Amino acid sequence: MNRKIIFYENHFIEFYQKQDQKVKGKIQYVFELIKQVDRVPEKFLKHLTGTDGLYEIRIEYQSNIYRIFCCFDEGQLVILFNGFQKKTQKTPQKEIDKAEQLMKDYFNYKK
Repeated sequence: MNRKIIFYENHFIEFYQKQDQKVKGKIQYVFELIKQVDRVPEKFLKHLTGTDGLYEIRIEYQSNIYRIFCCFDEGQLVILFNGFQKKTQKTPQKEIDKAEQLMKDYFNYKK
C-alpha cells in the first residue's frame, strides 16, 4: 500500500507551521502510517459520522489532541484540509463545516 498525501490549498500547511518540532514529528509519523498501512487503526484515522466521506486524522501528543480533516479521492489520495488543536470532547461544528466546505470546493475544482 502506498497512498499519496495531497494538500488542498494551504489550510493544513498554515496549521502545521505553527506547531512545535515534537508535534510536527508526531504528525509526520501518522502520515507515514497512513501512506503505508492497508488498514489504518481508528486511533489514527476515523470516518466522521454524519458526514459524506470526511475523515479526521487523529494525533495525540502529551495531553494535547490535534485533528486534521481529509478525504479519499480515487481510492488513494488523502487530501488534507484544515487542522486544529482540540480543546473539548466534541469536535467543534465550525471546524467540521469548514472541512466539508473545503471538500466540496476541492471536488468542484477538480471537475
